[in-house]
Amino acid sequence: MEEITVSERKERSSNITYLYNAMADAVARFGGREDLMFGDARAALRICGKITARENLRAVLREKISEVIGVGYKYEFLKGRLNVCLGRREKKLLCAALIAADLEGDKAYIRRKLERTEEYSIDGFYHFRLGALREKWEKIVAYIPNAFSSYDLKKFCEFLVGESRNKIYIKGNTVFGENFTPLRRSRLTGEEDTETEIMLSDAGFVYCLGEVEDSVGDFLQKYYAERAIFS
Repeated sequence: MEEITVSERKERSSNITYLYNAMADAVARFGGREDLMFGDARAALRICGKITARENLRAVLREKISEVIGVGYKYEFLKGRLNVCLGRREKKLLCAALIAADLEGDKAYIRRKLERTEEYSIDGFYHFRLGALREKWEKIVAYIPNAFSSYDLKKFCEFLVGESRNKIYIKGNTVFGENFTPLRRSRLTGEEDTETEIMLSDAGFVYCLGEVEDSVGDFLQKYYAERAIFS
C-alpha cells in the first residue's frame, strides 16, 4: 500500500476536513482508505491506496490542494487586505468574485508547483513556494479602490457573468456543477452558503430546479438578472 500525508496547522484544520471529504469518492474508487489525525499543533490526512493507483490519487489530491489554496488561502488574503466601502456580506461576495475570476489560472499554477511527494505541508508550501502568486494577488488588491461601492460590485459581477458560459444548478440550498456534482468550495471561506457558492462557481447561467429561498432569489435577480432561469 502507498501512503500520502497532507498536513496543516491546527488553526486551519478545517482545510484537512475539506480534503477528507473532497477525496472520498476518488479514494473509494481506487480502493484506498483515509485517516484523519489531529495533534496539538497540526492536523493531517493520511491516504492509503494501492501502488498501482498512486498517480491517480496524487493527481486528484493536487487538484484539491490547489482548491484549498486558490479559494481558502486567497479568500483570507483578500479579506485581510481589501479596504472597500462595502458591508461584511458584500465584501465576502467581492472576494468570491475575485477568486472566481482567476481560479482556474491560480489552480494550474499551484499544481505546477506541487511536487510529487509522499508528504505535503499546505501552509509550508504556501509560504515558501508561492511568493510569485501572492505578488499577483497583491496587484489585484491594488487595483480595487477604497471607494469601491455596492454599485461597483454589481457592475463587476455583471461583467463576470456576461463573460462566462458556465452552467450551474440549484436545488434547495445545494449548488451543483454542470455534471451535477455538489459544489462545496464556500466551506473554504469559513462558512458554507449558497450565495458565496454561486459566486465562486463563475456561473454564466443559473438554473433553479424548484423553489429557492427568497434571499437567494433576490441575490440572483440582483447579480444574475436574465442569466437566472427559474422553473
